[in-house]
Amino acid sequence: MTGSPPVLRLANVGKIYGGRRALAGVSAAFEPGRVAAVLGPNGAGKSTLLGILSTLVAPTTGEVRWGQAPLAHGSHLRARIGYVGHDPGLYGDLTALENLILFAALYGVADGRERADTLLARVGLSDVPADAPARTFSRGMLQRLALARALTHDPALLLFDEPAAALDPAGADWLATELGAERAAGRVVVLVTHDLEAAAAIANQVVILRRGRVVFDETPAGGFGAAALRATYEAKTRA
Repeated sequence: MTGSPPVLRLANVGKIYGGRRALAGVSAAFEPGRVAAVLGPNGAGKSTLLGILSTLVAPTTGEVRWGQAPLAHGSHLRARIGYVGHDPGLYGDLTALENLILFAALYGVADGRERADTLLARVGLSDVPADAPARTFSRGMLQRLALARALTHDPALLLFDEPAAALDPAGADWLATELGAERAAGRVVVLVTHDLEAAAAIANQVVILRRGRVVFDETPAGGFGAAALRATYEAKTRA
């Protein structure tokens, strides 16, 4: 990644679906070199917020800016975003290597084969049988390949939706290490998660949503303790 990415800012962002309010007046800033965890109960607006940050969902009100540029629905800045969602976003009939070479080509990455080999080694999939289609992979293997796919074009912004879902403890530890590496690389990293312990372990910033509004947004110098974060979460989301 060349240079440090700019700050990602939301100003009074709202979203209404068919008369139902999903987000209301959300303002927050996500800075490079941080992992920001977005927490909240079901229906709090977490997935909607992630959709807006990915440019796949247009806000009804407010604005999102990445540095000086508006991060609008369908923005050209989408090419600088890496996204890992519930669906790994992979082609099941292609091998791990074929998937990465394909995405490298779609993003115009030079030396796509070399980039794919490097990423497969990084995520621990270089020993997978070369002819094994992705549809035969375990959920953990798919998550690893999805991360490699998201990194193929060296994005400045990384977005994750429940990245540790279905991972075993070893896989969760591996993911925490990878998120730490991306933070150290100076990327903007935002993840939606229900795992408070994981958030406390890896996040520099925690944003808690309740009924579409930000009820907590802090970046303590000493990080978060799991017990303290759980107590805060329960207090802020209590009905």
